[in-house]
Amino acid sequence: MHLEPLPAFDDNYIWTWRDHASHAVIVDPGQAAPVLAAAADGLRPAAVLLTHHHHDHVGGVAELRSRWPGLPVFAPVDERIDIACDRVGDGDHVRIGDWVFETMAVPGHTVSHVAFHGHGHLFSGDTLFSLGCGRLFEGSPAQMLASLDRLAALPGDTLVCCGHEYTLSNAAFARVVEPANPALLRRIEEVQTMRDAGRPSLPSTIAQERGTNPFLRVDIADVQAAIATHAGHPVADRVQAFTLLRQWKDGFRA
Repeated sequence: MHLEPLPAFDDNYIWTWRDHASHAVIVDPGQAAPVLAAAADGLRPAAVLLTHHHHDHVGGVAELRSRWPGLPVFAPVDERIDIACDRVGDGDHVRIGDWVFETMAVPGHTVSHVAFHGHGHLFSGDTLFSLGCGRLFEGSPAQMLASLDRLAALPGDTLVCCGHEYTLSNAAFARVVEPANPALLRRIEEVQTMRDAGRPSLPSTIAQERGTNPFLRVDIADVQAAIATHAGHPVADRVQAFTLLRQWKDGFRA
């Protein structure tokens, strides 16, 4: 099996996971061109997984369907995804050849957002990023925190395949929140080396995210202290901690 993120737009990744015969699962193809280029190099699309309705994640599907009319597409229940597809919800299992993925409802970034988990891989879309999480365009802070808790409970060696190359920009904020976290400082050095070499910073792992991602660490005393200092008042509970942390990040400029 070969996992590869195809760059799209300015910072999106279209994830492709090929088997030994180059049949591939394609996740969130916001553009068709990168997939078509990979197909010219031997990739054979087997199915498409969509995590949410935003155009930069679904915009290339129609063109891919023009090239491969029978291409299966699996997507959350959301009328804004105006594509003939198989609709999946929480707990549903998607079977594609030898692959089996569990669908996980992870509302927050959007209310219908899903993630796909299988074979040690998590395709998290715009819910969980490396060192960050998605903005709350539709869901509540409590919903997003519950979604992140659920993802953080996956096995530590699970590969986190998210939708954007945001790690370095997220790192600048994470370092302000937890400047003395040695695991975070090591991660930042590793990511800087990767990006300087032109390599993706992804996938990360659930274990790495638990140890470095402030949005998975709202129960940590140092993180709560930083949130309280920035907010100017004590933190009442973990939902408020997450809410204030997300608001802080929304207004953060490195």
